[in-house]
Amino acid sequence: MANEERRIKVIVPIPMDEAGVANRAQQLPADFVRPGFRPEFHAVRWGAALGDSYHDMLLMDWTVFQAGVTAGEEGYAGVLIDTVSDSGLRALRSRLSIPVVGPGEAAFAMAMMMGKKFSVLTMWPQWFPLYEKTLTEYGWWSRVASIRSIDTRPDVTELLAGKEEVIFGKLEAEARKAMDEDGADVIVLGSTTMHQSAAHLAGRLPIPVINPGPVAYKMLETQIELGLAHSKKAFPAPEVPKDADVRKGWYE
Repeated sequence: MANEERRIKVIVPIPMDEAGVANRAQQLPADFVRPGFRPEFHAVRWGAALGDSYHDMLLMDWTVFQAGVTAGEEGYAGVLIDTVSDSGLRALRSRLSIPVVGPGEAAFAMAMMMGKKFSVLTMWPQWFPLYEKTLTEYGWWSRVASIRSIDTRPDVTELLAGKEEVIFGKLEAEARKAMDEDGADVIVLGSTTMHQSAAHLAGRLPIPVINPGPVAYKMLETQIELGLAHSKKAFPAPEVPKDADVRKGWYE
């Protein structure tokens, strides 16, 4: 595959139009992508609205799995899940042999290499269960200083555009509290929808700021280049796959 373009399927967990998908894709500008790779963003066709509840968490798990289950057959070299909730991650690893990476796991792992304790900085407390789920599954609570929010309803389509003056200041203030009051020495942005704030915070804080989408994407590129993929002992394939049933509602 050295001379072939390696396509990566990036799954957006919320249904949205082309403009919304384009806003999400801006976290991976063309000059950030290594030559020979092509990330392709695809939003799920139906499902959750905001990820603000256990109801939406279930829908995101199912629709992301539905969107990614045939990625190998479609010729993709890897799958990137465009949400820090890592929705559908383990199910896709079970079904696929190509590498599957989630921004939550990737960002938290990077944060643990950058410091001793990290804080998750997010938009509103309704997203806390997303991190509680993944941090519990990964067993990483001992490295978490805190989870903090700016208590502001997110816009998963328009993101932070036009709100920078207010939102960036709130995020910086909470990040400093995470440092000074909670003992964080690394900040992890709690959503790929917050990527527009990463440069601002990194330029004003004395500790690393982890932007989860780009970190996860680079981790996936590296795995593909090294010929690595998840362990099928850890994520065994189903003896009786149900791909045709899974695809109903996605392709039909």
